[in-house]
Amino acid sequence: MNETYELLFFGSICGAYRGRKPRQSSASGRRVLLPMLLLLIGIVDGASAAESAPRQPVTQAEKTLSLNEAMGIIGGELLWDPLFQAGVITSQDHRAVFQAGAVGDTTLLLLDNRILLKLPSPYTENGQLRFPETFVASLRSGIEETVQREASRLSIAAIVVDPGHGGKDPGAIGNLKLNGKNVKVLEKDITLQVSKKLFEKLNKKFPDKRLILTRSGDTYPTLENRVDKAHSIPLKENEAVIFISIHANASFNKKASGYEVWYLSPDYRRDVIDPKKTAGAKEVALIYNDMLEEQFTTESVLMAQSILKHFNETLGGKLPSRGIKAEEWFVVRKARMPSVLIELGFVSNEKDAVLMTNNVGQEQFADAIYKGIVEFVERFEKSGGFTEVVNR
Repeated sequence: MNETYELLFFGSICGAYRGRKPRQSSASGRRVLLPMLLLLIGIVDGASAAESAPRQPVTQAEKTLSLNEAMGIIGGELLWDPLFQAGVITSQDHRAVFQAGAVGDTTLLLLDNRILLKLPSPYTENGQLRFPETFVASLRSGIEETVQREASRLSIAAIVVDPGHGGKDPGAIGNLKLNGKNVKVLEKDITLQVSKKLFEKLNKKFPDKRLILTRSGDTYPTLENRVDKAHSIPLKENEAVIFISIHANASFNKKASGYEVWYLSPDYRRDVIDPKKTAGAKEVALIYNDMLEEQFTTESVLMAQSILKHFNETLGGKLPSRGIKAEEWFVVRKARMPSVLIELGFVSNEKDAVLMTNNVGQEQFADAIYKGIVEFVERFEKSGGFTEVVNR
């Protein structure tokens, strides 16, 4: 790129082209064309919020920078529209939209469809764009602050999938008649098969996250082992982990049927902070523990709601929903993280058992859980984390 204006131009209709000298436009035209440009590239229509900065003083004497100098400092590239005298600067996956003016003018710069700054305006001089230092410094600062803010947001770093029971512990046992033969239905087999299918789906969706199965075969990890495996995951300061335990139900009432999602009862208090890692007064630690416990419960409820929603959409016509419930299951109450326990159906009910033991049905169960987890994770990460997790 050279100083004779070899920019990457974009036209409002005909697309990208290079090297054309921009056409001047009137001040009144600029006031109209900037909103038009923003609408054309889909900025204003999607804006959710705007943060405005105070107007910066502008004088003809303010030092300006060439295109190459400005983009070097910002670390970005410029897309330029010669008709509207407007541009889009992209840097580190962030986008800033502005319109050029005359010497001494101010311009509105919209960063990431959210932050609105009023800054000294870039302008053309002898066919070349000039950028006031204040414009460049403010944009660079805005991008850096946004990058730092995003880096501090919580993300789901690991997902633990826990197939209930296993090995010497078969879990709930049912009997199913298939093709004239009595077949024993074991909870431990169903939970492992559904968990493996879920694990595969999650691995494809989240290759950058740590996915953990508490058991991958017919083994018997204790309840403590399952929770310890989740707690032993190394996490950075702004990372979180979620825990999903999968089970099947049983009842003396053969008509009992349907799926349900459990979370920890708010009446139960657990230690969400490792006492060994807690500094300061004991009373403060207890208060902080209660605060985080309430937050983990809220997150667990939100995850349970997402999973149940997709159960209803995927399996609602085949099995009844038994809703969201609260209980003090060991693997849930001992997990210092958002956690849920899912009951797929009843091995004691023939209709439920058929669905839970055939491949199509297991795929549907896994898909419903998968969609619920993905929805929760995306909401969690988009919001930057519903809570701040410290001293885990």
